[in-house]
Amino acid sequence: MTPLARIIAARIRLSGPMRLDDYMRLCLLHPEHGYYATRDPFGAGGDFTTAPEISQMFGEMVGLALAQAWLDQGSPAPFTLAELGPGRGTLMADILRAIRGVPGMREAAQVVLVEASPHLRRVQRETLGDISHLDDAAQLPQAPLFLVANEFFDALPIRQFRMGGQGWAERVVTLGPEEGLALGLAAVDGQGAAPERILRPAPQGVIREFCPAAGPIVSALAGRIAAHGGCALVIDYGGWDGQGDTFQALRRHRPEDPLAHPGEADLTAHVDFAPLAWAARAAGARVSCMATQGEWLLRLGIAQRAQRLAAAGDGGAMAALHRLTAPGEMGHLFKVLAFWARHAPVPAGFEPLDDDADDA
Repeated sequence: MTPLARIIAARIRLSGPMRLDDYMRLCLLHPEHGYYATRDPFGAGGDFTTAPEISQMFGEMVGLALAQAWLDQGSPAPFTLAELGPGRGTLMADILRAIRGVPGMREAAQVVLVEASPHLRRVQRETLGDISHLDDAAQLPQAPLFLVANEFFDALPIRQFRMGGQGWAERVVTLGPEEGLALGLAAVDGQGAAPERILRPAPQGVIREFCPAAGPIVSALAGRIAAHGGCALVIDYGGWDGQGDTFQALRRHRPEDPLAHPGEADLTAHVDFAPLAWAARAAGARVSCMATQGEWLLRLGIAQRAQRLAAAGDGGAMAALHRLTAPGEMGHLFKVLAFWARHAPVPAGFEPLDDDADDA
């Protein structure tokens, strides 16, 4: 049993079963034993590899997409260039390199990283130098905002509900045999326990998830963009209005039981992009159709960039292109959503939602 597992078991013995979102929050962000508080999880020596760690091309495409949106909106200066959950700072470093070729953009950019982990903040400063950090997206300045969130929303704590013979019940973490952690079910606590779309009728055995924090974060971002201009890119694995059990753990690049090693494995769930889109639209932003990462990167010209790098002697460029865009790799599992200021053109690589385009 890990040190954090013992803490969680003691809390359950004292207060009863623990909601899944509370369990995830402790596992990821406990100040002493939390996953992100104690380690660098990225790359071959960690537990998983993100797109920016695979190739500089990913960050270059993101940077150029944000640069085009900035130009399309009249090159506002100053503006906030932000990233949610920036990992080692690799993506932002590649974005900053890409935008140096855009006259005036780097000088106008005020770089802000939203990061909860003190350990990762130190790593990001080593990568990027003296940059500003915030604890929460709601603290971002009221100013033009150009932002990326790559593999951020998948790490936000979720709740799960299962339809049984007596109706909906919430999945919780409880104590199983020999005091080990186990999943159980608890009665749904009133009508306000989850959004109506989650607790709508369903066949027995169906599991639905929702992320309580995701909507408010998107609302805060889209509200700033609607008021001051800008564009946000959300890149993550997931789908549109999906259902099912996607709660998962990754440790040493291998899947494992999410209850097996609390604090020592990355815990995530697939992102449901539909409520993110509706939250952005309700806050006054325009919203894109969801694109796969592969098709979006190819529309931006990543294949041509890979060919140029390969011709210049980069032996890994074409393999990286395949990993980032191929359907059997990251190309289809990962999706991209954009929301932006209503007066502005559609960002590069996207199409607007049909009903959004009608009232633009």
